[in-house]
Amino acid sequence: MVLRKLLSEAEIVVRHLIVLEAVMKNQPIGIFKLSELLNMPKHKVRYSLRTLEHAGIIEPTPHGAVIREGGEEQIKKLKDDYKSLMDYMKKIGEMIEKITE
Repeated sequence: MVLRKLLSEAEIVVRHLIVLEAVMKNQPIGIFKLSELLNMPKHKVRYSLRTLEHAGIIEPTPHGAVIREGGEEQIKKLKDDYKSLMDYMKKIGEMIEKITE
């Protein structure tokens, strides 16, 4: 219902973070190896890699994905984004509690 889209997006973010962690630990690494390592369909790995690339965190190389120069700063910004998201989640929880009393 109202929160289903948010839940769906959260599931995708978790997948992106799983892929990011695998790239960090195994770089350079390609789609096929990531798919096998994570037991995840190639199209989902490809989408996560594309999202991480657009976020300025990774870059493709002939040998596979790697953390790009300056990518560590983007990774650190994830923590700030998470804190902001948690503030919204707290507010959503409070509002739901209020309207369901």
